[in-house]
Amino acid sequence: MRREGSALWQGSGKEGKGTLTTQSGTLSKTPYSFTARFGDGQGTNPEELIAAAHAGCFSMALAFQLSGAGHPPQELATTARLTMEQESGGWKIAAIVLVLKAKVPGIAKERFDELAAAAKANCPVSKVLNAAITLDATLEA
Repeated sequence: MRREGSALWQGSGKEGKGTLTTQSGTLSKTPYSFTARFGDGQGTNPEELIAAAHAGCFSMALAFQLSGAGHPPQELATTARLTMEQESGGWKIAAIVLVLKAKVPGIAKERFDELAAAAKANCPVSKVLNAAITLDATLEA
């Protein structure tokens, strides 16, 4: 299986501008720029897209884990909070905190935590990232 995303950038790093497009068409020439990435400019940026991808990947992985254990979720609401830090030579993604609020009928907290940890460790986006990835999971009644 292959998936594609593409970027077109024109100009310098700070004053230039670009667009992002995905194979599915969800993003189609979506603008991004220095100000969208490091300020409050209009458009998206690679880091928020990584955060959204991570939240989506983890949520789906957990749904599979829970369903396989006989506890299909009613709702999994995940936010991925990505932190960037400046280092010599540029920037790095230093950490991602997955904040999960889950409605899963009939599951014990210990089993829920075990399955959530497995999903965090094994979702493909977690595996590709070198950042410190933590999970703050809440099982709601």
